[in-house]
Amino acid sequence: MAEPHESDRAVVDDGKVQGCELCEAARITPWHHEDDVCWVADCEICDVPMVVWRRHGAEPPGPAVDHMIAVLERVGTARFGPDGFSIDRVMRQMPHHFHAHARDPGWFMRRFGGGRR
Repeated sequence: MAEPHESDRAVVDDGKVQGCELCEAARITPWHHEDDVCWVADCEICDVPMVVWRRHGAEPPGPAVDHMIAVLERVGTARFGPDGFSIDRVMRQMPHHFHAHARDPGWFMRRFGGGRR
């Protein structure tokens, strides 16, 4: 689903934006972590762990990024083993809200090859 244009959004309390699916943080897939900075859940599209900043924006402060990547690495290691994944910080479909994925080598085939784990 396309994200609404920035100018069409209303900022609500605690740095979230109306109409942003990542700000909404719906519990559609399994969740692995949440705290005041971020949450980690399985990406609905890719079926891999994804960390999401609790505030809306593409460029969180450095300490927040470090925290989020450390949490995602912990979840990725628990799911895929210490060498079984890489961190992908490219925000393709939601470029206005920081998120990153822990991708295992089989994610692409699950997503585009027609099968889930």
